[in-house]
Amino acid sequence: MRYIVDWHIHSKYSRACSKQLELPTIAKWCERKGINIVTTGDWTHPEWFKHIKENLVEERQGVYRLKGASGKGRVVRETEFMLVQEVSQIYKKGDKTRRVHNLIFSPSIETCEKVNSRLNKQGFNIKSDGRPILGIDSEELYKLLKEIDEKLIVVPAHAWTPWYAVFGSKSGFGSIEECFGEMSKYVYAIETGLSSDPEMNWQISALDKIVFISNSDAHSPRNLGREANVFEFDKPPTFDDFVSVLKNKDATRFKYTIEFYPQEGKYHFDGCAACKFSCNPVQSKKLGNRCPTCKRPLTLGVHNRVEELKDRDADSVSSRKIPFKSIVPLAEILAEVFGVKSVSSKKVEEEYMRLTTELADEFSILLDVPIDSIRKFCSNSNIPVAIELVRAGKVEVTPGYDGIFGTVKVFGKSGPKQPKQKLLL
Repeated sequence: MRYIVDWHIHSKYSRACSKQLELPTIAKWCERKGINIVTTGDWTHPEWFKHIKENLVEERQGVYRLKGASGKGRVVRETEFMLVQEVSQIYKKGDKTRRVHNLIFSPSIETCEKVNSRLNKQGFNIKSDGRPILGIDSEELYKLLKEIDEKLIVVPAHAWTPWYAVFGSKSGFGSIEECFGEMSKYVYAIETGLSSDPEMNWQISALDKIVFISNSDAHSPRNLGREANVFEFDKPPTFDDFVSVLKNKDATRFKYTIEFYPQEGKYHFDGCAACKFSCNPVQSKKLGNRCPTCKRPLTLGVHNRVEELKDRDADSVSSRKIPFKSIVPLAEILAEVFGVKSVSSKKVEEEYMRLTTELADEFSILLDVPIDSIRKFCSNSNIPVAIELVRAGKVEVTPGYDGIFGTVKVFGKSGPKQPKQKLLL
């Protein structure tokens, strides 16, 4: 059975996140998206942790469902939850201030409670934000967690983001070992983040010992599943099953990741947002890594950082890596088809809700439903054409930079052709 999993989201208690991010709402959106298992996120926050305990019941080891959900005999598979928390760490190491975000995977609510108690005792403020800031070294944090429960694991979050990541150009490290020290042996995976994809990471041989996961880092329900992981299990998986897959790089059960086009990520290229200037790493080097207009240092993006650390061609190892599929979110496709700027426009929202209610969930539409079936269902003939182009990877992307998202165009600058309309019976 296929399981689509998103292990990195936030709650309404995280800074700059939607107030709609409560567990029942998250569950409904996951069913619409086609996500089978999603993280709760933010379990260190006292109010959110209370919400978790009030709303969830354990279905099997480390996997939870909403109280009142049947758990069996469902036409639409109800959303299940795991306990994965992002933390922000700011600390000094090697005469440099480090800013690293990590994901903590917990096997149970009871273990989360123990972690929260320990963090409180050590004087960390876990009440101020759903993603708390901890002044502790990544290696020391991992040691502390393993003392609490040996099943806890840590995965570096959005590993290449310039400002807050293990490999970030502004405050990160040159290797997993440099960051995690003797705890590196327990780092089984990294999250590639929106601005990189697995193929970029394949160019670094030092990462061969780990696997790459992809998650949405959603700050609103609409962004759930913009990246995700696809697994195949003979029976419903437990927390231990997922950890085993990551630890053993099990490609028989870890089938592929679903990817945002990395160029669309807001830190892919180098640039200066204030001057609306961006460029590739070759151009940055020629400019001395400074903005040609204001002369301030450019924010060096993920592409630049990968180029700095890579030691081989991705093609040389692609055949032995877990594959990936790149998608464009359905709302973005609809916005382009309808010629509107906002994915939250009324026209886009109405068609998105109609398609995901009457045809299939979003991932099924983007990945599985035959184009002929979509064509029969859509009044606008450009919708199935666009989905077919996305499946074939025929898109045009303008790279993002310095906090500004890139853009993806399915039909190019000229836009879609005037559609043939037909009546729905």
